[in-house]
Amino acid sequence: MVSDKVDFHCHTVASKDCLSKPEDVVAAAKKAGLTKLVITDHNSIQGALAARQFAPDFVIVGEEIMTTHGEILAAFVQEEIPAGLHPIKVLEMLRAQNAFISLSHPYDVHRKGHWDPEFLQEMLPFLDAIEGFNSRCVDVAFNQKALKFAASHAMPITVGSDAHSLFEIGRSYLDLPVFETADQLRENIRQANPVTRLSSPLVHLTSRWAVITKNVLRIMK
Repeated sequence: MVSDKVDFHCHTVASKDCLSKPEDVVAAAKKAGLTKLVITDHNSIQGALAARQFAPDFVIVGEEIMTTHGEILAAFVQEEIPAGLHPIKVLEMLRAQNAFISLSHPYDVHRKGHWDPEFLQEMLPFLDAIEGFNSRCVDVAFNQKALKFAASHAMPITVGSDAHSLFEIGRSYLDLPVFETADQLRENIRQANPVTRLSSPLVHLTSRWAVITKNVLRIMK
């Protein structure tokens, strides 16, 4: 049976904490055996748009949006959404685009993008899924809590590598029936089979290195 293997969470150089060029991200994702890749740079769709030029049928334009309460993870984004807005406003803007909406690592308290569990209830009517597994979560309990929350509310899950370096891409992905649109993804995602692996906590050093490198280059200009 033909299926799609999709990593729903990946970054490029368009994120402040990543140095991976869009064309290299596409190549690494294909080498990892993926059939689609959702590129979700921080508060930007520029990296995804650039990558889509190299592989229009492979790359899905996404965005990881920092709100006033946590990070929202979206796919099939048509218009970039800025950081710093209230999450309900962001959700309304994404719905207007018919984007597919999930939440990034909702229980990972080591990251500023995590969510207050009580606030999650208010957001449920707007969501298509919850990120149930993020390869960069250093504590397995964070993913377990996300999976439990999704199951208790009959919500499907996305999974992703949250790759900020090329070797991380494809560590976690969903194997699901082939889809081409956000509406088809909503129909097919409940049939998905998650394939998941945690990354070493040391991968977070690649993000710190990217931030330092970009700051140095900015000073040198």
